[in-house]
Amino acid sequence: MFTNEINPLDLPETDPFEAARSAAAEIAGITGVPRHDIALTLGSGWARAADLIGETTHTVAAADITGFSAPALAGHAGTLRSILLPGGKRALVIGARTHYYEGHGVRRVVHSVRTAAATGATTMILTNGAGGIRESWTPGTPVLISDHINLTGDSPVEGANFVDLTDLYSTRLRDLARSIDPTLDEGVYCQFRGPHYETPAEVQMAKVIGGQMVGMSTALEAIAARQAGMEVLGFSLITNLAAGIQKTPLSHSEVIEAGALAEPVISALLARIVAAL
Repeated sequence: MFTNEINPLDLPETDPFEAARSAAAEIAGITGVPRHDIALTLGSGWARAADLIGETTHTVAAADITGFSAPALAGHAGTLRSILLPGGKRALVIGARTHYYEGHGVRRVVHSVRTAAATGATTMILTNGAGGIRESWTPGTPVLISDHINLTGDSPVEGANFVDLTDLYSTRLRDLARSIDPTLDEGVYCQFRGPHYETPAEVQMAKVIGGQMVGMSTALEAIAARQAGMEVLGFSLITNLAAGIQKTPLSHSEVIEAGALAEPVISALLARIVAAL
């Protein structure tokens, strides 16, 4: 059993997978749920989906669980929810994302994903709010992530472990999502370090190397999910056009507002996709 007085993931000698197993055991002990089947990290604009996918039977303060801390970003719940899905499966909803820009290190960024895998989840749904590079993607548009470009210069994989990312974002799950909503488009997500927004020149660089969306999360989590053997579905909500594409200054309040306006529609869509899994 670890103590949360010092986050164990900050100690080089800590095995991050052992910390995830400890966290999963604590979640099982508190909830009485021995196994979860699906995990969802709900980013900006996506939180209401947790209320639509099933019955929340337990809500846990994430900061009470090994390796987790209170979220630094407004709009994130700071909780872990165990939800009973129709048909009897269990979903673990993560409302406590640690962003890379918080400076806690990549182990803490991906701890929630590793914990989800340790609870038994084999499907990981990662969502975020993102800036769009395609002008046709107006604010409020949900976009499937088909691939990513990791511009953080970091990786959650430690040592000589060569994890194949060829099909990181599941074609099967993207096809399933499009069977629910055939209008869904898809694109390549670029994770920048943040917390500053990208410059117009950086957005153009992302476009030249194949990116269509820019943001500050998800890619590192997806890599960790793949290392853990999970099938990954990624979604971005376009909250604004990216710098230089949008001709007005960017602001976090704009992101929050776009997420709030889109939340009912995209949350209902995500709930329908979860029901089809």
